[in-house]
Amino acid sequence: MTLLIERIAEQRIQEAVEDGVFERLSGQGKPLMLDEDRDVPKELRMGYHILKNAGYLPPELQQRKEAISLCDLVAQSDSHSEELKQARKMLNTLEQRMQLQGLKTEFIHEYLLKRCLIEKYHLGNDDPA
Repeated sequence: MTLLIERIAEQRIQEAVEDGVFERLSGQGKPLMLDEDRDVPKELRMGYHILKNAGYLPPELQQRKEAISLCDLVAQSDSHSEELKQARKMLNTLEQRMQLQGLKTEFIHEYLLKRCLIEKYHLGNDDPA
């Protein structure tokens, strides 16, 4: 039943595209302004808004931000420098701490891979000290 509904929806969307229904819409090419707090209960929105405006990040997002900063430090360090060893050690420690907290850490390696730095990170990673 769901597959049938999906097919009908796709067919109607395709027909609308062919008929030009989606052309010259107001706001075309502009980002959607979505309510960021729609999933937050009404009674918590004001508090969340105040914390967000104050620059507060939940601990798991703060750790993620720190990991990205360390990845950037790895990117800027020379291949065999002490700075690279320290950044790699700190990143490894942070990754282990996040894993112990049950947080996903795949983004670290994906970020490094995107910057073509995965080998630089793993260089000498057998002895991160």
